[in-house]
Amino acid sequence: MDNREERGASSGVLSRLNPLLEVLKASPERVNKVFVQNERGPNRIGEIIREARRNGIPVVFVPKSKLDQEAPHHQGAMAILSPRSFASLEGILAASPVPFLVLLDEIEDPQNMGALIRTAECAGVDGIIIPEHRSAGLTETVSTVAAGALEHMKVARVVNLARTMEELKERGVWIVGAEGGGKAPWYSFDYTLPVGIVLGSEGKGLRPLVRKRCDTVLSIPLYGRISSLNVSAAAAVFLFEVARQRHKT
Repeated sequence: MDNREERGASSGVLSRLNPLLEVLKASPERVNKVFVQNERGPNRIGEIIREARRNGIPVVFVPKSKLDQEAPHHQGAMAILSPRSFASLEGILAASPVPFLVLLDEIEDPQNMGALIRTAECAGVDGIIIPEHRSAGLTETVSTVAAGALEHMKVARVVNLARTMEELKERGVWIVGAEGGGKAPWYSFDYTLPVGIVLGSEGKGLRPLVRKRCDTVLSIPLYGRISSLNVSAAAAVFLFEVARQRHKT
């Protein structure tokens, strides 16, 4: 469990079974993740697990002692709620006839996630797509770092990012990977087309399968002694090039 940054403010935690189950049924898009104790607990926990999985919500099993630390009055399970709801992929695509998307491949640091959302909103991105697993959720930390941008940015959560990339390509969206070592610079693409910019985590970059699904992979040449940019800084370079091409007079 990612402690405070994953948990967010205490108001974003549900640890009583009945309210937790009601949120899963009524507003599943608000649930970032469900934690369940490894040890045997009340029978309703099984219902919570089934409801979470039915809605594509990650379920993580942890020792009871971990839940004791995070929510002392828990009943064997705990849910982390988003400060706002996730959007649907269809809703994002409907926002513009020429979509401008950002796809985030396993960005787990809430600080980076918040900074990326802020940058994306300022650059005019229509929506952000994140994978269900190994991604920072829409926690209070993310919302705080985004400095209000989360209220204006649609974020969709998908089960399989590589599969979603294939779906987007079938619908006419060009997929551009951002990674060091690309054969061409970041500006060498016609971003007036429907486009999705894919950004990977620091250190690991894009996963091989995700990289393979890209139509092209572009990079930012570096001239100093450091071998990589922070992902939010790299995002700013790519995203404002898209904005420049789309809004030049």
